[in-house]
Amino acid sequence: MLSIRKAAPHDAPQIAAIILPTIREGATYALDPGMSEAEALAYWMAPDKETFVAEQDVAVLGTYYLRANQAGGGRHVCNCGYMTKTGATGQGIARRMCEHSLAYARARGYRAMQFNFVVSTNERALRLWQSLGFEVVGRLPGAFMHPCAGAVDALVMYRQL
Repeated sequence: MLSIRKAAPHDAPQIAAIILPTIREGATYALDPGMSEAEALAYWMAPDKETFVAEQDVAVLGTYYLRANQAGGGRHVCNCGYMTKTGATGQGIARRMCEHSLAYARARGYRAMQFNFVVSTNERALRLWQSLGFEVVGRLPGAFMHPCAGAVDALVMYRQL
């Protein structure tokens, strides 16, 4: 049974094993594919984020973070990033993490969730986010340099809580 909990420092190696392949691929996150493991973990587990892991038995199969999208007057809108372990995609893990993040965000007093930069070629994620009630509210033409497709659009997605 898949469970989701806040990440602990001892989870860092398993989180790194999930996020580094995705970062290295360079197809879905606007992060430097050459960043070190320490830099990747510092980004994913930064003090301004609450980081979670999705685990089955003792294996971490996914991770996500939640943070305020903006400061001050925009602090009531949160932002998340999600990654699933290579080989564990298509098992509903990302859906469960997003559902968990929506409930957690509501409980923390957020009024909406915004994804700032969804790469338009990430069709699986787009279908998932839309099935969970997110709408495309903005398009940034050619804003992402995809390693195979070249310049592709990035989408801003939003959902009220």
